[in-house]
Amino acid sequence: MSKTIGLLVMAYGTPYKESDIEPYYTDIRHGKRPTEEELQDLKQRYEFIGGLSPLAGTTDRQAEALTKALNETYDNVEFKLYLGLKHISPYIEEAVEKMHKDGIDEAVTVVLAPHYSSFSVGSYDNRAQEEADKYGIKLTHIKHYYHQPKFIKYWTDKINETLNQIPEEEHDETVLIVSAHSLPKGLIERNNDPYPKELHETAQILKQDSNIVHVAEGWQSEGNTGTPWLGPDVQDLTRELYQEHHFKNFIYTPVGFVCEHLEVLYDNDYECKVVCDEIGAKYYRPEMPNTNPLFIGAIVDEIKAHF
Repeated sequence: MSKTIGLLVMAYGTPYKESDIEPYYTDIRHGKRPTEEELQDLKQRYEFIGGLSPLAGTTDRQAEALTKALNETYDNVEFKLYLGLKHISPYIEEAVEKMHKDGIDEAVTVVLAPHYSSFSVGSYDNRAQEEADKYGIKLTHIKHYYHQPKFIKYWTDKINETLNQIPEEEHDETVLIVSAHSLPKGLIERNNDPYPKELHETAQILKQDSNIVHVAEGWQSEGNTGTPWLGPDVQDLTRELYQEHHFKNFIYTPVGFVCEHLEVLYDNDYECKVVCDEIGAKYYRPEMPNTNPLFIGAIVDEIKAHF
């Protein structure tokens, strides 16, 4: 007889409808309401990418694909899916409470983010753990999976496919920008956080395993806190690389994200493309992992290593 284990899939969350935008933004800002100007700026970004982010639907599909893959992998365990979001309902705490009501006493948690930071993945894990402790639910936290061979293969394949669209004689004039969501620099340095090192390792492995010649690392989508965040920002980096090397082609792989959403569709596909257009270079951005079997398989393999 198989044992039922909870699978708590955690993600950032996104507004489901326009009226969600203000409370969602307020939650991101720790309860401080955005100014009208800040709110309009965010609304305009959503409008630019088609009204709202496709993130909610993709997160659901990723969570379902992961549950299905796990249940096909394990013989004596049945995983029951619970979705917990950081900034909108169903919140992480609501998901854990539902687990308790369903009689779940053990669960695996995974965040839809490949690299570990105490500020990102760690904060999701802490919220889940705090709630689980109330009910005596045992949690196994999956910290990261950026190093899993299937995750690397996904991105290596995508980089090589993109290179095949570029004339071979221009490969030496092509650069890959590997990026993740920026985080406050002070927090990272104070905690001796592994996040920048994990992105660096990802970039090095992709350079080694793919056919790309030139690789640079950047950060994107930093918050407006008035304090320094990890850099260089991908837009500044694009300009610097062009000034120094006159690259003709820029390939962006925002490997810190796992699907198309506002930060990719706007911050990469619009803002970075604007810079490429300004300098007269070509912009490329491979498809994000979404529900690709290699990506889902990478998370399954990481869970198998710990559970």
